[in-house]
Amino acid sequence: MASLLRAMTLGLAAMLLSACSLWDSSEELEPNPLVDFEAEKQVEVLWSASVGDGPGEKYHQIVPAVVGEQLFAVDHDGLVAAFNRLDGERLWQQELDVRVIGGLAAGYGRLALTTEDGRVMVLDADSGELRWQAKLSSEVVAVPQFNRELLVVQMINGKVVALDIEDGSHRWTYDAQIPNLTLRGTSAPIVAANITFAGFANGKLAAIDNASGGEVWARRVALAHGRTELERVIDLDGRPVLVDNLLYVPSYQGRLVAINPFNSQIVWAQDVSSYRDLAEGFGNIYVAEQDDALQAFDRRTSASVWRQPALARRMISAPATVGNELLVGDSLGYLHVLSQVDGRFVARHKVDGSGLSAPPLVVDDIIYLLSDGGRLQALTLK
Repeated sequence: MASLLRAMTLGLAAMLLSACSLWDSSEELEPNPLVDFEAEKQVEVLWSASVGDGPGEKYHQIVPAVVGEQLFAVDHDGLVAAFNRLDGERLWQQELDVRVIGGLAAGYGRLALTTEDGRVMVLDADSGELRWQAKLSSEVVAVPQFNRELLVVQMINGKVVALDIEDGSHRWTYDAQIPNLTLRGTSAPIVAANITFAGFANGKLAAIDNASGGEVWARRVALAHGRTELERVIDLDGRPVLVDNLLYVPSYQGRLVAINPFNSQIVWAQDVSSYRDLAEGFGNIYVAEQDDALQAFDRRTSASVWRQPALARRMISAPATVGNELLVGDSLGYLHVLSQVDGRFVARHKVDGSGLSAPPLVVDDIIYLLSDGGRLQALTLK
């Protein structure tokens, strides 16, 4: 039973673990309708392109990536494409003929992605040619992460593996003991020059030495509650953010915590459930909650600044910030633009009907969106 539940998609797991029951009426599970508002901003499409069939409807953590003036995207069937991020010119395209489940990561002249059969593949960013690939012991659904020496991947079996960035040779493995029942996914680690920070399905955050793979410290940031296995799931699936020497860490059915990365001391904690990456801006931390509400917390005091519940059950993406605004996509293909000040809606844009699972990517105030159906758009707010 546990193995069956572990294989469930994140969306189904989240539904099972929420207050809603599988036997609730379908009416209660309908997405909230779009709210009416007076638009304060206009969304302008700079360019649009197609990337194969896109990441698809199946749960994924496939996101586009940018290095310099190049934008990279991949579809579920292994079609990788590079574009000029300013005008949308297609620079190259590579068909890998693999089933992609995680990526893309870009840096140091390389692209990295992971496949359904447990491989990590690294391509040349200028040509798309395969540099190396390595077979792993489990799936990697989170985006791989680089520094100048290492490619670090976090697997769904609780292991973090560092590979040499040049040839893919194994450097070290860190193993965390995780429960049998987890959500379908992991957070992407934060890889700095000397330390990697990784969160796990056991509610712990660990600091790992990049030279040896040894544990510098590990701190439990979420505690399990409830009588059933489902009620006690406390995954750290959302990627933390590091701002002004504090790590902000979300957890599912747990807490949002601010933690000192140097000594692992918790500075503050707020009870809120999330399995998505965080965003920050205007002195706030932005959380996409389990029930698809958005909430802003003051980074310094932890006070709730505002909460926007109007997107409930629309299966929103992780948030991102641009200028004075907060961005989030939904499963019906809409980009929602909110004020960072009070959470009111200021603009809306529909990409297509396939959904926006990948969070918006913002570079130099240009917004890049990759829909589940493969529509890639560059937008700006006016």
